[in-house]
Amino acid sequence: MKIAVLPGDGIGTEIVAEAVKVLQALDLSFEMETALVGGAAYEAHGHPLPEATLQLAQQADAVLFGAVGDWKYDKLDRPLRPEQAILGLRKHLGLFANFRPAICYPELVGASTLKPEVISGLDILIIRELTGDIYFGQPRGRRTAIDGHFPGADEAFDTMRYSKPEIERIAHVAFQAARKRHKKVTSVDKANVLETFQFWKDVVTEVHAQYPDVELEHMYVDNAAMQLVRAPKKFDVVVTGNMFGDILSDEASMLTGSIGMLPSASLNAKNQGLYEPSHGSAPDIAGQGVANPLATILSAAMMLRFSLNQPEAADRIETAVKAVLAQGLRTPDIHSEGTTRVGTAEMGAAVVKALR
Repeated sequence: MKIAVLPGDGIGTEIVAEAVKVLQALDLSFEMETALVGGAAYEAHGHPLPEATLQLAQQADAVLFGAVGDWKYDKLDRPLRPEQAILGLRKHLGLFANFRPAICYPELVGASTLKPEVISGLDILIIRELTGDIYFGQPRGRRTAIDGHFPGADEAFDTMRYSKPEIERIAHVAFQAARKRHKKVTSVDKANVLETFQFWKDVVTEVHAQYPDVELEHMYVDNAAMQLVRAPKKFDVVVTGNMFGDILSDEASMLTGSIGMLPSASLNAKNQGLYEPSHGSAPDIAGQGVANPLATILSAAMMLRFSLNQPEAADRIETAVKAVLAQGLRTPDIHSEGTTRVGTAEMGAAVVKALR
């Protein structure tokens, strides 16, 4: 089992180090190779996704990814910004399905800003299409407007686009995932305004005919954003496009108490995957040893389950995380009165100890 380890920037190096320690504590044989990505790769090689890093990722069974980005790179040309590394990996590896589970652990009910009765027992799976939509649609760019409200003025434009096969394959993923859960899929769109998402809605409905045992509901994205904070437990599996999924999954993460608790998996058709926490590089706290490594550790568990065919090892990690939370250990983002505040390395060590 070969794992490409790409820590990236900011807190990425700190949180990935703890996930690696947890993986090493398992009685499994891994080949792990580390490479630069993001801003760190730009500094060393002049590009956020060097060819050597891309080749390593392509040859690996799975990629364990930290986070990329820093404010100091914001003035670079867009193709050289750290965030282009993750977009490039998604494109070259064909990672079209992003899984983001939002689970509220009983011990963290008090860490959420919502009332306990609203989020207690929360367990949502958001499935986001990753390779289409406005993030990759062409044409895009800047130009001088020749018509519209302000002809002659500078303007910017992006293209929202989906093909039928792209929608079909993510719909199948969602319905199949729902069959293993509570058999309900909420497809989120903006069909009342956008032609792209009327098409999305039509195709998802067609695919649903193959899954009569699964309930399907359609919901506009603005209503979905509201319902996530009003009645989040009504959702089971949520499937949506690239941009809407990006926004809604971050919103859902805060239902759990902290985005530092939200893992994610991005898979291709061969179950090769990239596994990363849902949060960013947080350069404002980098190097302080206060970042929450649990989302990355839980991402490693997802990696074991989906790409490395080690479900029992995945269960062990998830059980260890629950045990650590039950002990009252908390990083600053989830700390509350009556719990014990610990740092990044202490939290990772506690998970390793619970494993053993």
